[in-house]
Amino acid sequence: MEQSHDYKSYGQQWKDDFKWSGIKYNCSNVFPSAADWKDQGKAVYHIFIKGPVHIASKHRSSSRVNINNSLKMADVVLGSQWGDEGKGKLVDLLCDDIEVCARCQGGNNAGHTIVIGKTKYDFHMLPSGLINKKCLNLVGSGVVVHLPSFFDELKKIEDQGLECRDRLFLSSRAHLVFDFHQRVDKLREAELSGNKKSIGTTGKGIGPTYSTKASRSGIRVHHLVSDEEGAWEEFETKLRRLYNTRVKRYGEFEYDIEGELNRYKVLKEQIKPFVVDSVEFMHDALLKKKKILVEGANALMLDLDFGTYPYVTSSNTGIGGVLTGLGIPATAIRNVYGVVKAYTTRVGEGPFPTEQLNEVGEKLQDIGREFGVTTGRKRRCGWLDLVVLKYSTWINGYTSLNITKLDVLDSFKELKVATAYKYKGEVLKSFPECLKVLGKVEVVYETLPGWEEDITQVKSYKDLPENAKKYLKFIEDYLNVPIQWVGTGPARESMLDKPVN
Repeated sequence: MEQSHDYKSYGQQWKDDFKWSGIKYNCSNVFPSAADWKDQGKAVYHIFIKGPVHIASKHRSSSRVNINNSLKMADVVLGSQWGDEGKGKLVDLLCDDIEVCARCQGGNNAGHTIVIGKTKYDFHMLPSGLINKKCLNLVGSGVVVHLPSFFDELKKIEDQGLECRDRLFLSSRAHLVFDFHQRVDKLREAELSGNKKSIGTTGKGIGPTYSTKASRSGIRVHHLVSDEEGAWEEFETKLRRLYNTRVKRYGEFEYDIEGELNRYKVLKEQIKPFVVDSVEFMHDALLKKKKILVEGANALMLDLDFGTYPYVTSSNTGIGGVLTGLGIPATAIRNVYGVVKAYTTRVGEGPFPTEQLNEVGEKLQDIGREFGVTTGRKRRCGWLDLVVLKYSTWINGYTSLNITKLDVLDSFKELKVATAYKYKGEVLKSFPECLKVLGKVEVVYETLPGWEEDITQVKSYKDLPENAKKYLKFIEDYLNVPIQWVGTGPARESMLDKPVN
């Protein structure tokens, strides 16, 4: 005998769940014979709670799966190596067709360059989607924001002819970077340098700001712009407390706290028009089925958890940072595009197994013009590392790849590609977390023939030299991820589409 259940309540709960989510839906779509909420509740019980396989398999595919798919509106661009892969160019390409562009983590320590015609735009903190005059742009809650730099960057872009104030938004939950964070960043780096443990920070105050965030003593945008009684006094108290704790740690250092407080009284009113609840902003965009592009900063190998720690940045630069930095569900993600430089570069300190401290590295640096957008520092250069890229793919789950700067390899007779690491004679199964092990690995290379011809004028993937296509195919086969775009030069139009299944 069947046990008695309150089927009506199941049905009503089903109805309420989808009413709350803003989606019009009822159980009759799942169980057509259900005449009322009691009958529909019975269907819900059998399909989703008790769950007979034959009923669930028959009806479930027409319900929740489609609802989740309807929210898959966000595409993500992520760096797959140590940064400087050319993410901005892909974002530029995709921006023509999007309605929302969002930054999810990092700060103005990143650098994206976009060239349109004869104009070069350098983005550091602001989303590259500002180049699309129809696109709304969000600096998300996972980003740490130095407000003077925010406005400096905005002014430079506006001076180049882009009107973007009414299309730029800042999360009320984003943490603020203050000048003392930048001073502390440099003091800490000098201290580490004296101990020969320098990280190679940009000195932008990013690490110290994430540190105060993690210690729950940070100051967020809403603390600054709040009009609640006593809000400014609370803001001032928080800032003085942060400063005083750093003085105790490092001693007196050059910093004008009174000047900073006076400046932020002005910045408070200037930033107010940009501030939004970013969770509401993003979910409104999802429910309205707007096309969303999330622009990652830095790259996976600089991720706080999965990068070459401690030679990393202070945020999660992979797919996890997208979700936590914007407050969107995993079900909102449609495509994850991994941007891969055709060789490998790195700025600053830290392990680099395929680095070439020879004429090969110098040649890559010279032809590739490998100098940092943010710091101007020379980038270290080496061969493509597929061990790194496999590890990066495991974590970020790339749906397709954009290979950039393939033209830099035009003059090489032979190309080496790292396919494995050996440690004590054994092939490692993954990228090692221990830097001592990483420093002792033997890199296993595959040597491929170069193409030794100029590809900068090639307009179609099929017209690439055969050896260039073989190089790309080797990457695809190793990673089991299709290549969708190939960069053949710095210009906006120097991007070849490659058909993907």
